[in-house]
Amino acid sequence: MRETFKAGKLAQKGLLSPDDCAKAAELVAQVQSQDIETVRVLFVDQHGILRGKTIVASAFASVFDGGMAVPSTLLLKDTSHRTAFDVWSRDSGNQAGPMRGAGDVLLVPCPETFRVLPWSPHSAWIFCDVVFRDGSAIPFSARHVLRSAMDRLEDQGMAAVIGLEVEFHIFERTDNATNHGQSGMPGAPVETRNLAQGYQYLTETRYGEMEAILDTLRRNAQGLGLAVRSVEVEMGPSQVEFTFDPADPMTQADAMVMFRTMVKQVCAAQGLHASFMAKPRLENTCANGWHIHQSLLDLNTGRNLLMPDEGGGLTPQASGWIAGLLKHAAASSVLIAPSVNSYKRYLPFQLAPNRIQWGEDNRGAMLRALLQEGDSASRVENRAPDSSANPYYALAAQLIAGGEGIATGRVAPAPTLSPYDGDAVQLPRSLGDALQAFEASPLFRRMLGEDFVDYLLHLKRFEWDRYLNTVSEWEQAEYFNLY
Repeated sequence: MRETFKAGKLAQKGLLSPDDCAKAAELVAQVQSQDIETVRVLFVDQHGILRGKTIVASAFASVFDGGMAVPSTLLLKDTSHRTAFDVWSRDSGNQAGPMRGAGDVLLVPCPETFRVLPWSPHSAWIFCDVVFRDGSAIPFSARHVLRSAMDRLEDQGMAAVIGLEVEFHIFERTDNATNHGQSGMPGAPVETRNLAQGYQYLTETRYGEMEAILDTLRRNAQGLGLAVRSVEVEMGPSQVEFTFDPADPMTQADAMVMFRTMVKQVCAAQGLHASFMAKPRLENTCANGWHIHQSLLDLNTGRNLLMPDEGGGLTPQASGWIAGLLKHAAASSVLIAPSVNSYKRYLPFQLAPNRIQWGEDNRGAMLRALLQEGDSASRVENRAPDSSANPYYALAAQLIAGGEGIATGRVAPAPTLSPYDGDAVQLPRSLGDALQAFEASPLFRRMLGEDFVDYLLHLKRFEWDRYLNTVSEWEQAEYFNLY
Protein backbone atom coordinates (compact mmCIF):
# COMPACT_ATOMS: atom_id res chain seq x y z
CA MET A 1 0.00 0.00 0.00
CA ARG A 2 2.85 2.39 0.79
CA GLU A 3 4.31 1.93 -2.69
CA THR A 4 0.88 2.46 -4.21
CA PHE A 5 0.60 5.80 -2.48
CA LYS A 6 4.12 6.77 -3.56
CA ALA A 7 3.03 6.24 -7.15
CA GLY A 8 -0.25 8.09 -6.64
CA LYS A 9 -1.26 11.49 -7.97
CA LEU A 10 -0.69 13.37 -4.69
CA ALA A 11 2.80 12.00 -4.15
CA GLN A 12 3.74 12.61 -7.76
CA LYS A 13 2.76 16.27 -7.32
CA GLY A 14 4.93 16.47 -4.21
CA LEU A 15 1.91 16.84 -1.92
CA LEU A 16 2.61 13.68 0.11
CA SER A 17 6.09 12.87 1.43
CA PRO A 18 7.45 9.31 1.72
CA ASP A 19 6.75 9.50 5.46
CA ASP A 20 3.18 10.59 4.72
CA CYS A 21 2.77 7.60 2.41
CA ALA A 22 4.03 5.23 5.10
CA LYS A 23 1.66 6.71 7.65
CA ALA A 24 -1.20 6.56 5.17
CA ALA A 25 -0.67 2.83 4.71
CA GLU A 26 -0.83 2.38 8.48
CA LEU A 27 -4.04 4.39 8.70
CA VAL A 28 -5.77 2.40 5.97
CA ALA A 29 -4.85 -0.81 7.81
CA GLN A 30 -6.10 0.70 11.08
CA VAL A 31 -9.46 1.60 9.56
CA GLN A 32 -9.86 -1.95 8.27
CA SER A 33 -8.80 -3.62 11.53
CA GLN A 34 -10.97 -1.45 13.82
CA ASP A 35 -14.14 -1.87 11.77
CA ILE A 36 -14.45 1.85 11.18
CA GLU A 37 -17.35 2.43 8.81
CA THR A 38 -16.90 6.04 7.73
CA VAL A 39 -14.16 8.66 7.56
CA ARG A 40 -14.98 12.38 7.58
CA VAL A 41 -12.53 14.03 5.17
CA LEU A 42 -12.40 17.67 6.28
CA PHE A 43 -10.66 21.00 5.89
CA VAL A 44 -10.74 24.12 8.04
CA ASP A 45 -12.40 26.96 6.18
CA GLN A 46 -11.74 30.68 6.43
CA HIS A 47 -13.90 30.98 9.56
CA GLY A 48 -12.26 28.08 11.39
CA ILE A 49 -15.23 25.81 10.60
CA LEU A 50 -14.75 22.22 9.45
CA ARG A 51 -16.21 21.33 6.06
CA GLY A 52 -15.85 18.24 3.90
CA LYS A 53 -17.33 14.93 2.88
CA THR A 54 -17.89 11.60 4.60
CA ILE A 55 -16.70 8.51 2.75
CA VAL A 56 -17.09 4.82 3.50
CA ALA A 57 -14.07 2.97 4.83
CA SER A 58 -13.41 1.11 1.60
CA ALA A 59 -12.87 4.44 -0.20
CA PHE A 60 -10.39 5.79 2.36
CA ALA A 61 -7.27 4.70 0.44
CA SER A 62 -8.39 6.72 -2.59
CA VAL A 63 -8.04 9.95 -0.61
CA PHE A 64 -4.29 9.34 -0.26
CA ASP A 65 -3.97 8.47 -3.92
CA GLY A 66 -5.72 11.36 -5.65
CA GLY A 67 -7.10 13.58 -2.89
CA MET A 68 -10.72 14.67 -2.75
CA ALA A 69 -12.40 17.38 -4.80
CA VAL A 70 -14.76 19.89 -3.15
CA PRO A 71 -16.40 23.04 -4.54
CA SER A 72 -14.14 26.07 -4.44
CA THR A 73 -17.07 28.22 -3.27
CA LEU A 74 -16.64 26.71 0.22
CA LEU A 75 -13.67 29.07 0.52
CA LEU A 76 -15.71 32.04 -0.66
CA LYS A 77 -18.56 32.00 1.87
CA ASP A 78 -19.20 34.41 4.69
CA THR A 79 -20.54 33.45 8.11
CA SER A 80 -24.12 33.20 6.80
CA HIS A 81 -22.92 30.62 4.24
CA ARG A 82 -23.59 33.02 1.38
CA THR A 83 -20.99 33.05 -1.40
CA ALA A 84 -19.43 36.49 -1.04
CA PHE A 85 -17.68 36.57 -4.44
CA ASP A 86 -19.16 36.71 -7.94
CA VAL A 87 -17.79 33.49 -9.40
CA TRP A 88 -19.81 33.80 -12.61
CA SER A 89 -18.53 37.17 -13.80
CA ARG A 90 -15.56 37.65 -16.11
CA ASP A 91 -14.22 40.22 -13.63
CA SER A 92 -14.74 38.38 -10.34
CA GLY A 93 -11.74 39.71 -8.43
CA ASN A 94 -8.61 37.95 -7.26
CA GLN A 95 -10.41 34.59 -7.22
CA ALA A 96 -11.04 34.74 -10.99
CA GLY A 97 -8.98 32.01 -12.68
CA PRO A 98 -8.95 28.86 -10.54
CA MET A 99 -12.20 29.68 -8.69
CA ARG A 100 -14.28 31.09 -11.52
CA GLY A 101 -17.38 29.04 -12.31
CA ALA A 102 -17.55 27.37 -8.87
CA GLY A 103 -15.04 24.72 -9.92
CA ASP A 104 -13.26 22.31 -7.61
CA VAL A 105 -10.31 22.59 -5.29
CA LEU A 106 -8.40 19.61 -3.91
CA LEU A 107 -8.19 18.24 -0.37
CA VAL A 108 -4.84 16.69 0.56
CA PRO A 109 -5.03 14.58 3.75
CA CYS A 110 -2.68 15.27 6.67
CA PRO A 111 -2.02 11.84 8.23
CA GLU A 112 -1.06 13.24 11.65
CA THR A 113 -4.58 14.63 12.13
CA PHE A 114 -6.40 11.28 11.85
CA ARG A 115 -8.60 10.61 14.88
CA VAL A 116 -11.17 7.93 15.69
CA LEU A 117 -14.09 9.81 17.24
CA PRO A 118 -14.65 8.72 20.87
CA TRP A 119 -18.31 9.81 20.77
CA SER A 120 -18.88 8.07 17.41
CA PRO A 121 -16.36 5.20 17.31
CA HIS A 122 -17.57 3.83 13.98
CA SER A 123 -16.29 7.02 12.38
CA ALA A 124 -13.02 8.97 12.13
CA TRP A 125 -11.75 12.40 11.17
CA ILE A 126 -8.88 13.40 8.98
CA PHE A 127 -7.97 17.04 8.33
CA CYS A 128 -6.69 18.16 4.95
CA ASP A 129 -4.74 20.93 3.31
CA VAL A 130 -6.77 22.55 0.55
CA VAL A 131 -4.93 23.39 -2.68
CA PHE A 132 -5.73 24.31 -6.26
CA ARG A 133 -6.27 21.35 -8.59
CA ASP A 134 -2.74 21.67 -9.98
CA GLY A 135 -1.35 21.29 -6.45
CA SER A 136 -0.35 24.92 -5.95
CA ALA A 137 -1.05 26.60 -2.63
CA ILE A 138 -4.20 28.62 -2.02
CA PRO A 139 -2.92 31.79 -0.34
CA PHE A 140 -5.78 31.99 2.16
CA SER A 141 -5.90 28.29 3.09
CA ALA A 142 -5.84 28.22 6.91
CA ARG A 143 -3.08 25.64 7.41
CA HIS A 144 -0.94 27.24 4.66
CA VAL A 145 -1.15 30.65 6.34
CA LEU A 146 -0.02 29.33 9.73
CA ARG A 147 2.65 27.05 8.31
CA SER A 148 4.18 29.98 6.39
CA ALA A 149 4.27 32.11 9.55
CA MET A 150 5.95 29.28 11.48
CA ASP A 151 8.54 28.89 8.72
CA ARG A 152 9.38 32.60 8.80
CA LEU A 153 9.85 32.50 12.56
CA GLU A 154 12.10 29.46 12.14
CA ASP A 155 14.18 31.49 9.68
CA GLN A 156 14.76 33.90 12.58
CA GLY A 157 16.09 30.98 14.65
CA MET A 158 13.03 30.78 16.89
CA ALA A 159 9.94 28.67 17.48
CA ALA A 160 6.76 29.66 19.29
CA VAL A 161 5.13 27.63 22.04
CA ILE A 162 1.42 28.24 22.53
CA GLY A 163 -0.88 27.55 25.45
CA LEU A 164 -4.66 27.85 25.21
CA GLU A 165 -7.45 29.01 27.51
CA VAL A 166 -10.84 28.56 25.84
CA GLU A 167 -14.05 30.01 27.28
CA PHE A 168 -17.51 28.97 26.10
CA HIS A 169 -21.09 28.43 27.25
CA ILE A 170 -23.16 25.28 27.66
CA PHE A 171 -26.91 25.90 27.66
CA GLU A 172 -29.98 23.68 27.66
CA ARG A 173 -31.90 23.82 24.37
CA THR A 174 -35.57 24.74 24.69
CA ASP A 175 -36.30 25.20 20.96
CA ASN A 176 -34.16 23.91 18.10
CA ALA A 177 -35.48 26.59 15.71
CA THR A 178 -36.19 24.05 12.99
CA ASN A 179 -39.45 25.45 11.60
CA HIS A 180 -39.30 26.13 7.87
CA GLY A 181 -39.45 29.88 8.38
CA GLN A 182 -36.42 29.69 10.69
CA SER A 183 -34.16 28.07 8.09
CA GLY A 184 -32.66 31.13 6.48
CA MET A 185 -29.09 32.20 5.79
CA PRO A 186 -28.20 32.22 8.62
CA GLY A 187 -30.79 30.15 10.42
CA ALA A 188 -32.65 31.49 13.44
CA PRO A 189 -30.76 31.15 16.73
CA VAL A 190 -31.83 28.25 18.91
CA GLU A 191 -33.59 29.13 22.16
CA THR A 192 -31.88 28.21 25.40
CA ARG A 193 -31.85 28.49 29.15
CA ASN A 194 -28.97 28.26 31.59
CA LEU A 195 -27.55 24.91 32.54
CA ALA A 196 -26.31 26.48 35.78
CA GLN A 197 -26.51 29.88 37.42
CA GLY A 198 -23.39 32.01 37.33
CA TYR A 199 -21.31 34.55 39.18
CA GLN A 200 -19.82 31.84 41.39
CA TYR A 201 -16.41 31.89 39.74
CA LEU A 202 -14.36 28.72 40.41
CA THR A 203 -16.78 27.53 43.11
CA GLU A 204 -16.74 23.82 43.85
CA THR A 205 -20.51 23.60 44.23
CA ARG A 206 -21.15 24.99 40.77
CA TYR A 207 -18.55 22.64 39.29
CA GLY A 208 -20.35 19.72 40.94
CA GLU A 209 -23.62 20.76 39.27
CA MET A 210 -21.99 20.70 35.82
CA GLU A 211 -19.61 17.81 36.40
CA ALA A 212 -21.48 15.27 34.28
CA ILE A 213 -21.25 17.21 31.02
CA LEU A 214 -17.79 18.55 31.83
CA ASP A 215 -16.52 15.02 32.43
CA THR A 216 -18.04 13.92 29.13
CA LEU A 217 -16.34 16.75 27.25
CA ARG A 218 -13.02 16.20 29.00
CA ARG A 219 -13.01 12.46 28.27
CA ASN A 220 -13.84 13.03 24.62
CA ALA A 221 -11.15 15.70 24.32
CA GLN A 222 -8.61 13.34 25.86
CA GLY A 223 -9.87 10.58 23.57
CA LEU A 224 -8.93 12.82 20.64
CA GLY A 225 -5.42 13.11 22.08
CA LEU A 226 -5.88 16.70 23.24
CA ALA A 227 -3.71 17.64 26.23
CA VAL A 228 -6.37 18.99 28.60
CA ARG A 229 -4.81 20.73 31.59
CA SER A 230 -7.77 22.05 33.57
CA VAL A 231 -11.56 22.29 33.52
CA GLU A 232 -12.96 25.36 35.25
CA VAL A 233 -16.23 27.10 36.06
CA GLU A 234 -16.02 30.61 34.64
CA MET A 235 -17.63 33.87 35.74
CA GLY A 236 -20.97 33.85 33.96
CA PRO A 237 -24.01 31.56 34.02
CA SER A 238 -23.34 28.28 32.19
CA GLN A 239 -19.85 29.50 31.28
CA VAL A 240 -16.81 27.22 31.52
CA GLU A 241 -13.18 27.17 30.48
CA PHE A 242 -10.82 24.43 29.31
CA THR A 243 -7.07 24.96 29.25
CA PHE A 244 -4.48 22.91 27.37
CA ASP A 245 -0.80 22.11 27.82
CA PRO A 246 1.56 24.17 25.66
CA ALA A 247 2.52 22.92 22.21
CA ASP A 248 3.61 24.21 18.80
CA PRO A 249 1.20 26.52 16.93
CA MET A 250 -0.04 24.00 14.36
CA THR A 251 -0.79 21.40 17.01
CA GLN A 252 -2.73 24.00 18.99
CA ALA A 253 -4.66 25.30 15.98
CA ASP A 254 -5.71 21.74 15.13
CA ALA A 255 -6.58 21.16 18.80
CA MET A 256 -8.75 24.28 18.96
CA VAL A 257 -10.76 23.25 15.90
CA MET A 258 -11.09 19.67 17.12
CA PHE A 259 -12.18 20.82 20.56
CA ARG A 260 -14.77 23.35 19.38
CA THR A 261 -16.27 20.87 16.94
CA MET A 262 -16.34 18.02 19.45
CA VAL A 263 -17.96 20.20 22.12
CA LYS A 264 -20.74 21.35 19.80
CA GLN A 265 -21.45 17.84 18.49
CA VAL A 266 -21.41 16.11 21.88
CA CYS A 267 -23.55 18.80 23.52
CA ALA A 268 -26.08 18.76 20.68
CA ALA A 269 -26.49 15.00 21.06
CA GLN A 270 -27.49 15.60 24.69
CA GLY A 271 -30.02 18.31 24.00
CA LEU A 272 -27.57 21.06 24.90
CA HIS A 273 -26.19 24.01 22.97
CA ALA A 274 -22.51 24.95 23.21
CA SER A 275 -21.59 28.43 22.03
CA PHE A 276 -18.18 30.00 21.49
CA MET A 277 -19.75 33.30 20.41
CA ALA A 278 -17.83 36.26 21.81
CA LYS A 279 -20.76 38.01 23.53
CA PRO A 280 -24.14 36.28 23.28
CA ARG A 281 -27.22 38.52 23.45
CA LEU A 282 -28.66 36.80 26.51
CA GLU A 283 -29.54 38.35 29.83
CA ASN A 284 -26.75 38.12 32.45
CA THR A 285 -24.42 36.32 30.04
CA CYS A 286 -20.67 37.02 30.11
CA ALA A 287 -18.37 37.32 27.11
CA ASN A 288 -16.09 34.50 25.93
CA GLY A 289 -12.37 35.15 25.51
CA TRP A 290 -9.69 32.96 23.99
CA HIS A 291 -6.48 33.76 25.82
CA ILE A 292 -3.39 32.85 23.81
CA HIS A 293 -0.32 32.19 25.95
CA GLN A 294 2.90 32.44 23.97
CA SER A 295 6.56 31.89 24.63
CA LEU A 296 9.55 31.74 22.33
CA LEU A 297 12.30 29.16 22.09
CA ASP A 298 15.82 29.59 20.75
CA LEU A 299 16.15 26.77 18.21
CA ASN A 300 19.86 26.36 18.93
CA THR A 301 19.77 26.22 22.72
CA GLY A 302 16.14 25.42 23.54
CA ARG A 303 16.08 28.36 25.97
CA ASN A 304 12.89 30.29 26.55
CA LEU A 305 13.79 33.70 25.14
CA LEU A 306 11.06 35.43 27.14
CA MET A 307 12.42 34.24 30.50
CA PRO A 308 14.01 37.24 32.23
CA ASP A 309 17.75 37.34 32.66
CA GLU A 310 19.33 37.74 36.07
CA GLY A 311 17.90 40.93 37.51
CA GLY A 312 14.40 40.32 36.19
CA GLY A 313 14.21 42.82 33.34
CA LEU A 314 12.74 42.14 29.93
CA THR A 315 15.03 40.31 27.55
CA PRO A 316 15.49 42.01 24.17
CA GLN A 317 13.33 39.28 22.63
CA ALA A 318 10.56 39.72 25.21
CA SER A 319 10.62 43.47 24.75
CA GLY A 320 10.53 43.15 20.97
CA TRP A 321 7.79 40.51 21.00
CA ILE A 322 5.56 42.59 23.29
CA ALA A 323 6.25 45.75 21.28
CA GLY A 324 5.42 43.97 18.02
CA LEU A 325 2.13 42.64 19.35
CA LEU A 326 1.21 46.13 20.54
CA LYS A 327 2.33 47.91 17.36
CA HIS A 328 0.22 45.65 15.15
CA ALA A 329 -2.68 45.04 17.55
CA ALA A 330 -5.24 47.06 15.61
CA ALA A 331 -4.19 45.62 12.24
CA SER A 332 -4.29 42.04 13.55
CA SER A 333 -7.70 42.47 15.21
CA VAL A 334 -9.68 41.06 12.30
CA LEU A 335 -7.56 37.88 12.54
CA ILE A 336 -8.12 37.36 16.27
CA ALA A 337 -11.59 38.91 16.68
CA PRO A 338 -13.22 38.17 13.34
CA SER A 339 -16.92 38.88 13.81
CA VAL A 340 -19.21 41.88 14.16
CA ASN A 341 -19.99 40.57 17.63
CA SER A 342 -16.32 40.31 18.68
CA TYR A 343 -16.04 44.05 19.30
CA LYS A 344 -18.95 44.11 21.76
CA ARG A 345 -16.59 42.33 24.17
CA TYR A 346 -14.01 45.13 24.43
CA LEU A 347 -15.50 46.91 27.43
CA PRO A 348 -13.77 48.18 30.60
CA PHE A 349 -13.88 46.28 33.88
CA GLN A 350 -15.06 43.03 32.25
CA LEU A 351 -11.73 41.15 32.45
CA ALA A 352 -11.40 41.91 28.74
CA PRO A 353 -9.10 44.59 27.31
CA ASN A 354 -10.25 47.75 25.62
CA ARG A 355 -6.85 49.45 25.10
CA ILE A 356 -3.57 48.50 23.44
CA GLN A 357 -1.12 48.09 26.30
CA TRP A 358 0.59 45.50 28.43
CA GLY A 359 0.87 44.85 32.14
CA GLU A 360 2.73 42.61 34.53
CA ASP A 361 0.27 39.90 35.62
CA ASN A 362 -2.61 42.31 34.96
CA ARG A 363 -5.82 40.70 33.69
CA GLY A 364 -7.25 43.98 32.46
CA ALA A 365 -4.41 44.64 30.01
CA MET A 366 -4.42 43.38 26.44
CA LEU A 367 -1.09 41.65 27.06
CA ARG A 368 -0.57 40.04 30.46
CA ALA A 369 3.14 39.34 30.94
CA LEU A 370 3.90 36.36 33.19
CA LEU A 371 7.67 36.67 33.21
CA GLN A 372 9.68 35.45 36.18
CA GLU A 373 13.45 35.06 36.54
CA GLY A 374 14.32 31.37 36.37
CA ASP A 375 10.81 30.34 35.29
CA SER A 376 11.04 28.37 32.06
CA ALA A 377 7.27 28.80 31.66
CA SER A 378 7.62 32.58 31.29
CA ARG A 379 5.14 33.77 28.70
CA VAL A 380 2.95 36.56 27.39
CA GLU A 381 -0.83 36.11 27.38
CA ASN A 382 -2.82 37.94 24.71
CA ARG A 383 -6.31 38.51 26.09
CA ALA A 384 -7.77 40.26 23.02
CA PRO A 385 -8.69 37.17 20.94
CA ASP A 386 -12.08 35.55 21.35
CA SER A 387 -13.19 31.96 21.00
CA SER A 388 -14.78 32.43 17.57
CA ALA A 389 -11.45 33.16 15.84
CA ASN A 390 -9.99 31.02 13.09
CA PRO A 391 -7.08 29.66 15.17
CA TYR A 392 -4.71 29.32 12.20
CA TYR A 393 -5.15 32.97 11.24
CA ALA A 394 -5.04 34.11 14.87
CA LEU A 395 -1.82 32.27 15.72
CA ALA A 396 -0.21 33.39 12.46
CA ALA A 397 -0.98 36.97 13.47
CA GLN A 398 0.86 36.49 16.77
CA LEU A 399 3.96 35.07 15.07
CA ILE A 400 4.01 37.76 12.40
CA ALA A 401 3.53 40.70 14.77
CA GLY A 402 5.84 39.45 17.51
CA GLY A 403 8.50 38.34 15.04
CA GLU A 404 8.47 41.78 13.38
CA GLY A 405 8.95 43.42 16.76
CA ILE A 406 12.09 41.37 17.38
CA ALA A 407 13.45 41.72 13.83
CA THR A 408 13.17 45.52 13.89
CA GLY A 409 14.46 45.95 17.44
CA ARG A 410 11.26 47.43 18.85
CA VAL A 411 11.22 48.23 22.57
CA ALA A 412 8.19 47.70 24.77
CA PRO A 413 6.75 50.77 26.51
CA ALA A 414 6.33 50.89 30.28
CA PRO A 415 3.71 48.45 31.59
CA THR A 416 0.35 49.74 32.73
CA LEU A 417 -1.08 49.48 36.24
CA SER A 418 -4.51 50.86 35.32
CA PRO A 419 -5.47 49.27 31.98
CA TYR A 420 -8.82 51.06 31.62
CA ASP A 421 -7.50 54.57 32.32
CA GLY A 422 -5.11 56.94 30.60
CA ASP A 423 -4.52 57.88 27.00
CA ALA A 424 -3.49 54.51 25.54
CA VAL A 425 -4.89 53.81 22.08
CA GLN A 426 -8.14 51.86 22.16
CA LEU A 427 -8.62 48.57 20.41
CA PRO A 428 -10.90 48.82 17.36
CA ARG A 429 -14.49 49.48 18.39
CA SER A 430 -16.05 47.66 15.44
CA LEU A 431 -15.31 45.19 12.69
CA GLY A 432 -15.33 48.16 10.31
CA ASP A 433 -12.54 49.85 12.28
CA ALA A 434 -10.58 46.59 12.34
CA LEU A 435 -10.88 46.19 8.57
CA GLN A 436 -9.55 49.71 8.01
CA ALA A 437 -6.52 48.97 10.22
CA PHE A 438 -5.87 45.66 8.46
CA GLU A 439 -6.11 47.24 5.01
CA ALA A 440 -3.60 49.94 5.98
CA SER A 441 -1.00 47.51 7.37
CA PRO A 442 2.09 47.13 5.18
CA LEU A 443 3.30 44.30 7.44
CA PHE A 444 0.36 41.99 6.77
CA ARG A 445 0.36 42.78 3.07
CA ARG A 446 4.03 41.85 2.95
CA MET A 447 3.81 38.73 5.11
CA LEU A 448 0.42 37.35 4.08
CA GLY A 449 0.45 38.57 0.49
CA GLU A 450 -1.83 40.83 -1.52
CA ASP A 451 -4.14 37.95 -2.45
CA PHE A 452 -4.79 37.04 1.18
CA VAL A 453 -5.36 40.62 2.31
CA ASP A 454 -7.69 41.47 -0.58
CA TYR A 455 -9.56 38.19 -0.10
CA LEU A 456 -10.14 38.68 3.62
CA LEU A 457 -11.12 42.33 3.20
CA HIS A 458 -13.70 41.41 0.57
CA LEU A 459 -15.07 38.52 2.61
CA LYS A 460 -15.41 40.40 5.89
CA ARG A 461 -16.74 43.59 4.26
CA PHE A 462 -19.49 41.49 2.74
CA GLU A 463 -20.39 40.43 6.30
CA TRP A 464 -19.98 43.96 7.68
CA ASP A 465 -22.20 45.46 4.97
CA ARG A 466 -24.96 42.95 5.74
CA TYR A 467 -24.79 44.05 9.38
CA LEU A 468 -24.89 47.76 8.50
CA ASN A 469 -27.91 47.21 6.25
CA THR A 470 -29.90 45.41 8.96
CA VAL A 471 -32.34 47.41 11.08
CA SER A 472 -31.58 46.46 14.69
CA GLU A 473 -33.91 46.07 17.66
CA TRP A 474 -32.16 49.06 19.23
CA GLU A 475 -33.15 51.26 16.30
CA GLN A 476 -36.73 50.05 16.37
CA ALA A 477 -37.05 50.72 20.12
CA GLU A 478 -35.28 54.07 19.87
CA TYR A 479 -37.12 55.64 16.95
CA PHE A 480 -40.36 53.83 16.05
CA ASN A 481 -42.45 55.57 18.73
CA LEU A 482 -40.42 58.79 18.85
CA TYR A 483 -40.86 59.87 15.24
